[in-house]
Amino acid sequence: MTTTSSTIKAPATRIGIVESDARSKTRKVVVANDQTHPKYGKIIRKRTVLHVHDEKNESRNGDLVEVAPCRPISKTKSWKLVRIVRRGAAMKFEGVSAPAQEGAKA
Repeated sequence: MTTTSSTIKAPATRIGIVESDARSKTRKVVVANDQTHPKYGKIIRKRTVLHVHDEKNESRNGDLVEVAPCRPISKTKSWKLVRIVRRGAAMKFEGVSAPAQEGAKA
């Protein structure tokens, strides 16, 4: 007697940073990928831009969010927001200046 057990896989979620929150219920999330070149060994930085459905408009620019695939909601939007991992996770460069070097002429 054989039993067939169907294993249901959970959808593969991704974690990225919200790049744009200009549209209502839609966010642009950037997922960064670092890959090593197979021949030369140099690290290549790639990024994937996902259009995400945010039903409650709760995420903002710079938030670290988790997204999951879903049925197509529009032409480009087929991901939904699962949760906000961290608020304002993006690095902000505000008023950072390089330290003065000794012996430099001004």
